[in-house]
Amino acid sequence: MDIDLASTGFAAVGSSPRLQVLTLLVRSGEAGLTTGDIQQKLGIPASTLTHHLKHLADGNIIKQVKQGRAVFNIANYDHLHALADFLLNECCVDALPETEV
Repeated sequence: MDIDLASTGFAAVGSSPRLQVLTLLVRSGEAGLTTGDIQQKLGIPASTLTHHLKHLADGNIIKQVKQGRAVFNIANYDHLHALADFLLNECCVDALPETEV
């Protein structure tokens, strides 16, 4: 993953309400939740929630699947794992070797 793609993903969850939505969707599993379900559980006004969902979808953090009249919002686990790996793969690469005491 390149740094621009990673920064877009991390920026997408860069607010408390979006992180709340993402956490709720991660907890809901592969089935996801409808926009109405998210609104009911978090108490976020519809227009504000739509704004946050758009940011999450634009950052590839969630997938939105239309089924009939409902839109299901599903955490994009593959991309979330890739974002975590982006950071964790860099762990300690510049650390100095431990010296014996």
